Amino acid sequence: MSRKVVVTGLGAITPIGENVQETWANALKGVSGVHALENDWVEQYDLAVRIGATAPAPSEDVVSRVQAKRLDPSGQFSVAAAREAWNDAGFSGDTADTSDELDPTRVGVAFGTGIGGVWTLLDAWDTMQAKGARRVKPMTVPMLMPNGNASSVSMEFKARACAITPVSACASGTEAFYQGLNLIREGKADVVIVGGAESAIHPVTIAAFNSMQALSRRNDDPQAASRPFDIDRDGFVMGEGAGACILESEEHAKARGAKIYAELAGAGLSADAHHITSPAIGDEGGPARALRESMVSGGFEPSEIKHVNAHATSTPVGDIPEASALRAAFGSEVDSMAVSATKSMTGHLLGGSGAVEGVLTILALKNRIAPCTINLDNQDPKIDLDVVTTARDLPSGDMVAISNSFGFGGHNSVAAFRSV
Repeated sequence: MSRKVVVTGLGAITPIGENVQETWANALKGVSGVHALENDWVEQYDLAVRIGATAPAPSEDVVSRVQAKRLDPSGQFSVAAAREAWNDAGFSGDTADTSDELDPTRVGVAFGTGIGGVWTLLDAWDTMQAKGARRVKPMTVPMLMPNGNASSVSMEFKARACAITPVSACASGTEAFYQGLNLIREGKADVVIVGGAESAIHPVTIAAFNSMQALSRRNDDPQAASRPFDIDRDGFVMGEGAGACILESEEHAKARGAKIYAELAGAGLSADAHHITSPAIGDEGGPARALRESMVSGGFEPSEIKHVNAHATSTPVGDIPEASALRAAFGSEVDSMAVSATKSMTGHLLGGSGAVEGVLTILALKNRIAPCTINLDNQDPKIDLDVVTTARDLPSGDMVAISNSFGFGGHNSVAAFRSV
């Protein structure tokens, strides 16, 4: 059984907004969420990179103080984004088992992360070093495990069909769309809460990424540090937060009179099997194959794609292969695609990036406007894409928009959305 899958709810908490509305408004304005980090540990460890894109802590009416103590920051972001998406979808109850419209055994979760509860893990280590093993919190393991976010969302909404955790580095959030699409298409669920979250702006991760020469060191000008596709890009900026969407079968959504943002038309996955950090380039590379698979999955042609939310991390080695993959998969039709690189504003949310960018792609399709790419002062001549530098109107009529994510380890995922 194959069923059409639609998006009925959106949620986000990001460096440029406490919710979807604020994030979307700032993405159109070109607001940067990058700033100088003021944490004591920046000076304590004499970090070479002193900038990041932090997200606001969820309000207590969304994640209570008691609940927050039992969730890693990434889990708090997950629950907050999922709660907004759930409410936006207009379900009659707070959870699946309090809703007249839902069977809890037909509601699933696919929620990704790249690292998991890194703050919980490293705080526990610091506690043990300073105060001894007996002072390590009993909830440490449930809070640090990578599946903790999916588990927390599942329990929050009494979703009993499944709780899946894609852990595919920076492709995790987009892979969640792939998982949710197939769960509904195959008849295993009617509703799936999909998303991704990360909270890894920690001295250890900053030091490690810096050692790889992956981070921008533009400490003196934080808001200009994330500059995808620019000739002077020097690395990504770490971000944090979460995005979430409610997916439903079209039949289920229409039966309850739900608003529909877009159809999740298709999705693609592939692996490079090439290099732990550098993506494969060109026609035979994994990114191009994932892009092609999304077309096969969604039954559309390159000429129908009018907007791309690019992975575009702002790394010297990462942006060029993506441009190469788009041209290898779509040929000259790429010239008619408006390309946005929203990490220029949000920084790189790692496992949460694909989910947030999925939300932005859906809104671009729904509102027929592509969000900004900021800091593109001098486009790299090797990147022959039509990059949107100020918010741009998209054409009317039926169209497709795609969101790309490529992760360390050679993980590639693509989500493709069709207008309704």
